[in-house]
Amino acid sequence: MAQVYIVTGAASGIGRALCQRLLSDASNKVCACDINYEALAEIYADHTLAESDGSLVLQQLDVRRVDQWQGVVETVLNHWQRIDVMCNVAGVLKDNWIADIVIPDEVDLHFDINVKGTIYGTQSVVETMRQQGSGHIINVASLAALSPVPGLSLYSASKYAVRAYSLAAGMELEQYGIAVTTLCPDAVQTPMLDQQKDKEQAALTFSGSRTLTVDEVVDAIVGPVLKKRPFEMVLPPSRGVVAKIANVFPQTTGNFVDTFRKQGAKRQAKSKN
Repeated sequence: MAQVYIVTGAASGIGRALCQRLLSDASNKVCACDINYEALAEIYADHTLAESDGSLVLQQLDVRRVDQWQGVVETVLNHWQRIDVMCNVAGVLKDNWIADIVIPDEVDLHFDINVKGTIYGTQSVVETMRQQGSGHIINVASLAALSPVPGLSLYSASKYAVRAYSLAAGMELEQYGIAVTTLCPDAVQTPMLDQQKDKEQAALTFSGSRTLTVDEVVDAIVGPVLKKRPFEMVLPPSRGVVAKIANVFPQTTGNFVDTFRKQGAKRQAKSKN
């Protein structure tokens, strides 16, 4: 069935792969959003026909700005008169040690983009979806939203907030026919992950047996997430179990951090080759 999608972070990583998958079905309508409009225009140049026949709209969007969110929603409603799926994918990560001086801008960056951006994106479509009596909001968090990650404290804290907000939103909005799914993937092979390959602080990111591909994440979104509309999905499920146990027993987990970090550092070194 044809659906109308808004996707943020559409110029790279998961957002880009998701838009391209959605556009492979000619019945879908996609509003691809990113702060970097020039990159959007270049990436989706091959879809100019799609844009001309009404199945693609490109929008510059700084997720930190409520006025720009309002503009995106108005544009989508003007084109297609409804919004079926809101995909909040845009995010940012900067590694940090707690003992180092963290400048306020780095704190603001994580919480303004990861947390506020997700909240603004969710809030921007609620009234439309409520009037429709249906809708689905998909908020991309992280495995770092399930268990704290030393070395990525700001990122982990921001993704914890994304998960908490999204789960609460799902419980509140269910009565209106609106589903909210929190997607928590382990490390995914994206430009964000590439930035961590040389960073000691990010060693735990690489502690899993392998990294996910963007296609695996997109498969989950267009498959079980859209079909089953769960409150939460963790990729891969086995890592989710480990992360949730670690969250329940932080004191015990802390005793094994160095072991996991050494394991991650070895895989991190291999990823550079």
